Amino acid sequence: MKINEKHYRTIWESEEDESIEVIDQRLLPHIFKVAKLNTTEDFCYAIKDMLVRGAPLIGAAAAYGMFLAALEAKNKNDFIKHLLEAAQKLKATRPTAVNLAWAVDYQLSSLLNISSNEQKIETAREIARKIADDDVKYCKAIGEFGCKIIEEISQRKNGETVNILTHCNAGWLATVDWGTATAPIYTAHRKGIKLHTWVDETRPRNQGAKLTAFELFNENVPNTLIVDNAGGILMQKGLVDLVLVGSDRTTSTGDVANKIGTYLKALAAFDNNVPFYACLPSSTFDWKIKDGVSDIPIEERNSDEVKYIDGKAENGIENVLITLEETKAANYAFDVTPARLVTGLITERGVCEANEKSILKLFPEKKYE
Repeated sequence: MKINEKHYRTIWESEEDESIEVIDQRLLPHIFKVAKLNTTEDFCYAIKDMLVRGAPLIGAAAAYGMFLAALEAKNKNDFIKHLLEAAQKLKATRPTAVNLAWAVDYQLSSLLNISSNEQKIETAREIARKIADDDVKYCKAIGEFGCKIIEEISQRKNGETVNILTHCNAGWLATVDWGTATAPIYTAHRKGIKLHTWVDETRPRNQGAKLTAFELFNENVPNTLIVDNAGGILMQKGLVDLVLVGSDRTTSTGDVANKIGTYLKALAAFDNNVPFYACLPSSTFDWKIKDGVSDIPIEERNSDEVKYIDGKAENGIENVLITLEETKAANYAFDVTPARLVTGLITERGVCEANEKSILKLFPEKKYE
């Protein structure tokens, strides 16, 4: 997608050397900076400290991290041992996003069956490229399927503006390109459908305010930033036609783990008869977990993210304490929305209800795994 009228992906191979380049999302929207990642440790830091974030992008980043691990391993006494150690380090960075472990395991299962170390390296590169390219393709398909839902609402409203509420950033910055929850918005906008997006600020890191609003501005999509707790009253006033969110992990039964606060949006949508859809590629499904509320691990981050807030100041980006230093803060990064509150799931294969039977109809091969 675009930044200052130039197209970017969020992650790409350097033209100068074997490093991988990413957009440092911590500095947006005020500073655009490209970071070079040269080692597996660089990738671990980038994922943990959220230079890159969003489940699909974390998956692509982990795949490239494993490629760099393979490059590093050729200079080690034990190639496989280094790969396995790198895999564990990458998996430990963020526990909730299932794409991360999926990408690492995809790399491992492929590389461990290859005898030549040079071939391992080239295969790791090819797999990382494939995961990144597939993510773009899948997100574009999500956009097409989701756009049909927006089109139907537009027709019912006789072409009047469709108001869509989003939470966090499930945009192209959370993927390799297009986004998940934003893909239908971008597709509908390019087709000339009149729409407007309510953008939740998404405390504590404000990914909605910093990233989603930034994306929509650059794509010329009408949008309005709102505080996190405004969604309910907007729905009561009939100002929300559709809720679109992303997902960091979705169970085979349709429970959706996403950024903290998603569950409250789903409750408000359910109470006001507003359709609520989660948008996700198949790599975000956890086919082993049935009960998301009890079994999906929820990341708890540093409490300083709640107590401090950063923003643009005269001397650059500054971090400001907004509480007493002694104030205790809890910082759950995600919550789980039970399937009963989810109208449907928008995937690269189509739209399904949030239940096991409907999901397996789209992904029948998973029935026997």
